[in-house]
Amino acid sequence: MATSPQTVSFLLDQLAGLGEATTKKMFGEYCLYLAEKPVGLICDDQLFVKPTNAGKNMLVKLVEAPPYPGAKNHYLVEADLWESAEWIQKLIKATASELPVKKPKKAKP
Repeated sequence: MATSPQTVSFLLDQLAGLGEATTKKMFGEYCLYLAEKPVGLICDDQLFVKPTNAGKNMLVKLVEAPPYPGAKNHYLVEADLWESAEWIQKLIKATASELPVKKPKKAKP
């Protein structure tokens, strides 16, 4: 089951206060970026964020699951938590702050 565009639109609306949240469609699902850092995945209408200490501290009910078969575990953010724009923005911002900066691509000779 692929993620619906309405789910992605809702999440981006909730994250609008961050100003730099974007998504990129990948194989029927979506990668969520903050300031060009991949912070999570939206798969099967569910939000999975990359595991970080900040995320672990913010999630009261910690559920780890792979976003798709064969993937590493991410933190599954339950849909009822998406309703608080302020909370979801804090989670995404905190997660991004702990992730490394994207490495520049090497130029092809």
